[in-house]
Amino acid sequence: MASRFPEERTVILTGAASPRGIGRAAAFHLAARGWNVGIVDLDVEAATRTAAEVAETHHVRAAGVGADVSDHDQAVAAVDALEGALPQIVALATFAGVSSPVPYLDVTPEEWHRVQRINLEGTHWVTQRVARTLAENGIGRLVGISSVSAQRGGGTFSKTPYSASKAGVVGLMRSIARELGPLGITANVISPGPIDTDIMGGTLTEARKTAMAADGVLPRIGTPTDIAAAVAYLISEDAGFVTGQTLNVDGGLYMH
Repeated sequence: MASRFPEERTVILTGAASPRGIGRAAAFHLAARGWNVGIVDLDVEAATRTAAEVAETHHVRAAGVGADVSDHDQAVAAVDALEGALPQIVALATFAGVSSPVPYLDVTPEEWHRVQRINLEGTHWVTQRVARTLAENGIGRLVGISSVSAQRGGGTFSKTPYSASKAGVVGLMRSIARELGPLGITANVISPGPIDTDIMGGTLTEARKTAMAADGVLPRIGTPTDIAAAVAYLISEDAGFVTGQTLNVDGGLYMH
């Protein structure tokens, strides 16, 4: 018998304070659907400001904290703080990440470790801490954010270190799905295609958007709301029988 969500539930979002980012869009999208929202971001001022805007706009509870998610102690402390400030944590989506346009033959040890630390280890540390709470309560939803770059071997703005880190997120979440499924926890991945944000070297021009859309089968690139809507489904009560999956939100760029 599937466990029911508590009436008051919280979703934690990492990397959710960038002005044009997917995480920020998800915060407002999920708050509009009744979720209380906890925001973790490297920029503590932006995190608290975004949380205040979410709370005021959608009349939910929201809180923001600053943390470098690649640091285990900071990641744990951030979730601890949000858990103390908000209703029961039921879901997590890990948007915190960095791009890496460096050609493979030019990748330095510093660049490699920087990208893996933030994109993969950061996802792991926050997910592990949230999962402890979900396991105690016997219910929860975990969502990792990968990329079409991991599935296609690059071919986007970011190159090998990024692709490797995002492929790691897929393996991480599948393994979590298998281990924690018996505890009432689902773990899935969203794999975005090109999205209209600033992570790919700055704000996209119309010409660049058109060129990116040409790789897919739809006449546009994605929006942050496209990804936010996918998160809303995967963390919903209705998605309780979906786990270990990768949901591609990429305009048909990668079909398998």
